[in-house]
Amino acid sequence: MDCKQIEEILTQALGLEEVHVTSDGSHYQVVAVGECFDGMSRIKQQQAIYAPLMDHITSGALHALSIKTFTPTQWKREKIFNMPL
Repeated sequence: MDCKQIEEILTQALGLEEVHVTSDGSHYQVVAVGECFDGMSRIKQQQAIYAPLMDHITSGALHALSIKTFTPTQWKREKIFNMPL
């Protein structure tokens, strides 16, 4: 499955402000940023990402998914602390 397809699916389903998907063979890494994650537990955030992708996961088109979710405020802080010097 193409990274851009995953980004489009998640953006449309969740109204995300940013989504970045990379792959290393069959393993995909998702970084999702959206207000929808505000107040959600980590488990609920993960479930929110899995839900629109479930058909692709069960079909085997999408395998081994690593997820990081942030609110826009958390993402801004994450980018500041992880900027290369």
